[in-house]
Amino acid sequence: MSWESSAEYYRFINEAVRDRLGGFHAARCLMFSFDFADVQTLQAKGDWQEAGRVLAGAARAVEAGGADLLILCTNTMHEVADTVQEAVSIPLIHIADPTGERVSADGHAIVGLLATRYTMQRDFYRARLLERHGLTVLVPDEAGRDAVHEVIYAELVKGVVRDESRARYREVINDLVERGAEALILGCTEIELLIGEADSPVAIYDTTRLHAEAAVDLALADGA
Repeated sequence: MSWESSAEYYRFINEAVRDRLGGFHAARCLMFSFDFADVQTLQAKGDWQEAGRVLAGAARAVEAGGADLLILCTNTMHEVADTVQEAVSIPLIHIADPTGERVSADGHAIVGLLATRYTMQRDFYRARLLERHGLTVLVPDEAGRDAVHEVIYAELVKGVVRDESRARYREVINDLVERGAEALILGCTEIELLIGEADSPVAIYDTTRLHAEAAVDLALADGA
Protein backbone atom coordinates (compact mmCIF):
# COMPACT_ATOMS: atom_id res chain seq x y z
CA MET A 1 0.00 0.00 0.00
CA SER A 2 2.98 2.31 -0.27
CA TRP A 3 2.80 5.07 -2.83
CA GLU A 4 5.77 3.44 -4.55
CA SER A 5 3.63 0.55 -5.80
CA SER A 6 0.52 2.73 -6.17
CA ALA A 7 2.43 4.77 -8.73
CA GLU A 8 3.22 1.57 -10.63
CA TYR A 9 -0.44 0.58 -10.61
CA TYR A 10 -1.39 3.97 -12.01
CA ARG A 11 1.21 3.64 -14.75
CA PHE A 12 0.29 0.05 -15.67
CA ILE A 13 -3.43 0.82 -15.82
CA ASN A 14 -3.00 3.91 -17.98
CA GLU A 15 -0.53 2.19 -20.30
CA ALA A 16 -2.97 -0.68 -20.79
CA VAL A 17 -5.85 1.68 -21.59
CA ARG A 18 -3.69 3.66 -24.00
CA ASP A 19 -2.49 0.52 -25.77
CA ARG A 20 -5.99 -0.94 -26.12
CA LEU A 21 -7.94 2.19 -27.03
CA GLY A 22 -5.23 4.22 -28.74
CA GLY A 23 -5.26 7.93 -29.42
CA PHE A 24 -5.32 10.12 -26.34
CA HIS A 25 -7.17 7.64 -24.15
CA ALA A 26 -6.31 7.21 -20.49
CA ALA A 27 -8.05 5.56 -17.55
CA ARG A 28 -10.88 7.29 -15.72
CA CYS A 29 -10.07 6.32 -12.17
CA LEU A 30 -10.21 7.36 -8.54
CA MET A 31 -7.35 6.61 -6.16
CA PHE A 32 -7.57 6.61 -2.38
CA SER A 33 -3.98 6.86 -1.18
CA PHE A 34 -3.32 5.92 2.45
CA ASP A 35 -0.69 7.13 4.85
CA PHE A 36 1.20 3.83 4.86
CA ALA A 37 2.50 4.47 8.37
CA ASP A 38 -1.05 4.09 9.68
CA VAL A 39 -1.55 0.81 7.82
CA GLN A 40 1.84 -0.56 8.83
CA THR A 41 1.06 0.13 12.49
CA LEU A 42 -2.14 -1.91 12.28
CA GLN A 43 -0.31 -4.72 10.51
CA ALA A 44 2.41 -4.86 13.15
CA LYS A 45 -0.20 -4.90 15.92
CA GLY A 46 -2.15 -7.63 14.17
CA ASP A 47 -5.28 -5.47 14.36
CA TRP A 48 -6.85 -6.76 11.17
CA GLN A 49 -10.36 -5.85 12.35
CA GLU A 50 -9.49 -2.16 12.57
CA ALA A 51 -7.57 -2.38 9.30
CA GLY A 52 -10.65 -3.81 7.64
CA ARG A 53 -12.77 -1.00 9.02
CA VAL A 54 -10.35 1.64 7.70
CA LEU A 55 -10.11 0.10 4.24
CA ALA A 56 -13.86 -0.44 4.04
CA GLY A 57 -14.37 3.26 4.70
CA ALA A 58 -12.02 4.13 1.87
CA ALA A 59 -13.82 1.70 -0.43
CA ARG A 60 -17.15 3.35 0.31
CA ALA A 61 -15.63 6.74 -0.48
CA VAL A 62 -14.35 5.49 -3.84
CA GLU A 63 -17.73 3.98 -4.69
CA ALA A 64 -19.46 7.23 -3.74
CA GLY A 65 -17.09 9.02 -6.10
CA GLY A 66 -18.47 7.00 -9.01
CA ALA A 67 -16.19 3.98 -9.32
CA ASP A 68 -17.66 0.94 -11.12
CA LEU A 69 -15.14 -1.56 -9.76
CA LEU A 70 -12.53 -1.72 -7.04
CA ILE A 71 -8.98 -2.99 -6.67
CA LEU A 72 -7.04 -3.10 -3.43
CA CYS A 73 -3.47 -2.33 -4.53
CA THR A 74 -1.73 -4.62 -2.07
CA ASN A 75 -1.42 -8.35 -1.49
CA THR A 76 -1.14 -8.30 2.29
CA MET A 77 -4.29 -6.30 2.92
CA HIS A 78 -6.37 -8.85 1.05
CA GLU A 79 -6.47 -10.37 4.52
CA VAL A 80 -9.49 -8.04 4.88
CA ALA A 81 -10.80 -8.37 1.31
CA ASP A 82 -14.11 -9.86 2.44
CA THR A 83 -14.71 -6.95 4.81
CA VAL A 84 -13.99 -4.47 2.03
CA GLN A 85 -16.25 -6.26 -0.46
CA GLU A 86 -19.10 -6.38 2.04
CA ALA A 87 -18.87 -2.60 2.44
CA VAL A 88 -19.60 -1.80 -1.21
CA SER A 89 -21.89 -2.92 -4.01
CA ILE A 90 -19.27 -2.73 -6.77
CA PRO A 91 -17.05 -5.76 -7.48
CA LEU A 92 -13.65 -6.14 -5.85
CA ILE A 93 -11.07 -7.94 -8.00
CA HIS A 94 -9.09 -10.15 -5.62
CA ILE A 95 -5.39 -9.89 -6.45
CA ALA A 96 -4.77 -13.64 -6.11
CA ASP A 97 -7.30 -14.55 -8.80
CA PRO A 98 -5.79 -13.08 -11.99
CA THR A 99 -2.41 -14.37 -10.83
CA GLY A 100 -3.73 -17.85 -10.05
CA GLU A 101 -5.60 -18.00 -13.33
CA ARG A 102 -2.52 -17.07 -15.35
CA VAL A 103 -0.20 -19.46 -13.51
CA SER A 104 -2.65 -22.34 -13.89
CA ALA A 105 -3.29 -21.54 -17.56
CA ASP A 106 0.46 -21.75 -18.16
CA GLY A 107 0.47 -25.28 -16.76
CA HIS A 108 2.22 -24.74 -13.43
CA ALA A 109 1.07 -26.56 -10.31
CA ILE A 110 3.74 -25.70 -7.71
CA VAL A 111 4.69 -22.07 -7.13
CA GLY A 112 7.09 -20.23 -4.90
CA LEU A 113 5.77 -17.15 -3.11
CA LEU A 114 7.73 -14.04 -2.19
CA ALA A 115 5.75 -11.60 -0.09
CA THR A 116 5.50 -9.91 3.26
CA ARG A 117 5.73 -12.20 6.27
CA TYR A 118 1.99 -11.77 6.77
CA THR A 119 1.15 -13.01 3.28
CA MET A 120 3.65 -15.87 3.39
CA GLN A 121 2.63 -17.14 6.82
CA ARG A 122 -1.08 -16.39 7.12
CA ASP A 123 -3.60 -18.57 5.32
CA PHE A 124 -5.78 -16.04 3.48
CA TYR A 125 -3.60 -15.93 0.34
CA ARG A 126 -2.09 -19.37 0.03
CA ALA A 127 -5.43 -21.02 0.71
CA ARG A 128 -7.13 -19.05 -2.05
CA LEU A 129 -4.47 -20.07 -4.57
CA LEU A 130 -4.91 -23.70 -3.57
CA GLU A 131 -8.69 -23.86 -3.26
CA ARG A 132 -9.61 -21.73 -6.28
CA HIS A 133 -6.71 -22.39 -8.63
CA GLY A 134 -5.26 -25.74 -7.53
CA LEU A 135 -1.81 -24.33 -6.81
CA THR A 136 0.55 -25.75 -4.21
CA VAL A 137 2.39 -22.80 -2.66
CA LEU A 138 5.93 -22.99 -1.31
CA VAL A 139 7.32 -20.24 0.91
CA PRO A 140 10.94 -19.59 1.93
CA ASP A 141 12.39 -21.00 5.13
CA GLU A 142 12.32 -18.79 8.22
CA ALA A 143 15.56 -17.00 7.39
CA GLY A 144 14.38 -16.44 3.84
CA ARG A 145 11.02 -15.11 5.00
CA ASP A 146 12.75 -12.70 7.35
CA ALA A 147 15.04 -11.44 4.58
CA VAL A 148 12.25 -10.95 2.05
CA HIS A 149 10.04 -9.16 4.56
CA GLU A 150 12.83 -6.90 5.83
CA VAL A 151 13.75 -5.74 2.34
CA ILE A 152 10.14 -4.83 1.60
CA TYR A 153 9.63 -2.75 4.73
CA ALA A 154 13.11 -1.29 5.20
CA GLU A 155 13.77 -0.55 1.54
CA LEU A 156 11.17 -1.06 -1.17
CA VAL A 157 8.27 0.82 0.41
CA LYS A 158 10.71 3.73 0.76
CA GLY A 159 11.83 3.53 -2.87
CA VAL A 160 15.24 2.06 -2.00
CA VAL A 161 16.51 -0.57 -4.46
CA ARG A 162 19.83 -2.24 -3.60
CA ASP A 163 21.89 -4.75 -5.55
CA GLU A 164 22.72 -6.56 -2.30
CA SER A 165 19.03 -7.14 -1.65
CA ARG A 166 18.49 -8.36 -5.19
CA ALA A 167 21.27 -10.90 -4.66
CA ARG A 168 19.65 -12.10 -1.43
CA TYR A 169 16.31 -12.48 -3.17
CA ARG A 170 17.99 -14.52 -5.90
CA GLU A 171 19.30 -16.90 -3.24
CA VAL A 172 15.81 -17.30 -1.83
CA ILE A 173 14.38 -17.86 -5.31
CA ASN A 174 16.97 -20.51 -6.13
CA ASP A 175 16.17 -22.33 -2.90
CA LEU A 176 12.47 -22.39 -3.76
CA VAL A 177 13.25 -23.75 -7.23
CA GLU A 178 15.45 -26.46 -5.75
CA ARG A 179 12.52 -27.44 -3.53
CA GLY A 180 10.27 -27.85 -6.58
CA ALA A 181 8.81 -24.46 -7.46
CA GLU A 182 7.90 -24.41 -11.16
CA ALA A 183 7.16 -20.69 -11.16
CA LEU A 184 7.46 -17.72 -8.84
CA ILE A 185 4.78 -15.31 -7.65
CA LEU A 186 5.86 -11.81 -6.63
CA GLY A 187 3.21 -11.61 -3.93
CA CYS A 188 3.94 -8.09 -2.75
CA THR A 189 3.22 -5.16 -5.02
CA GLU A 190 6.60 -3.54 -4.29
CA ILE A 191 8.76 -6.55 -5.20
CA GLU A 192 8.55 -5.83 -8.92
CA LEU A 193 10.64 -2.75 -8.20
CA LEU A 194 13.52 -5.10 -7.36
CA ILE A 195 13.03 -8.42 -9.14
CA GLY A 196 12.40 -9.27 -12.81
CA GLU A 197 12.58 -12.20 -15.20
CA ALA A 198 16.38 -12.08 -15.30
CA ASP A 199 16.54 -12.83 -11.58
CA SER A 200 14.79 -16.20 -11.70
CA PRO A 201 15.45 -19.53 -13.46
CA VAL A 202 11.66 -20.08 -13.65
CA ALA A 203 8.79 -17.93 -14.87
CA ILE A 204 7.89 -14.92 -12.73
CA TYR A 205 4.33 -13.69 -12.20
CA ASP A 206 4.07 -10.10 -11.05
CA THR A 207 0.83 -9.60 -9.11
CA THR A 208 0.98 -5.83 -9.56
CA ARG A 209 0.86 -5.95 -13.35
CA LEU A 210 -1.57 -8.89 -13.54
CA HIS A 211 -3.97 -7.19 -11.12
CA ALA A 212 -3.83 -3.92 -13.04
CA GLU A 213 -4.47 -5.73 -16.33
CA ALA A 214 -7.44 -7.57 -14.84
CA ALA A 215 -8.95 -4.25 -13.73
CA VAL A 216 -8.61 -2.84 -17.24
CA ASP A 217 -10.11 -6.02 -18.73
CA LEU A 218 -13.20 -5.73 -16.56
CA ALA A 219 -13.54 -1.96 -16.93
CA LEU A 220 -13.40 -2.06 -20.71
CA ALA A 221 -15.64 -5.12 -20.91
CA ASP A 222 -18.28 -3.28 -18.90
CA GLY A 223 -17.79 -0.04 -20.74
CA ALA A 224 -16.68 1.62 -17.51
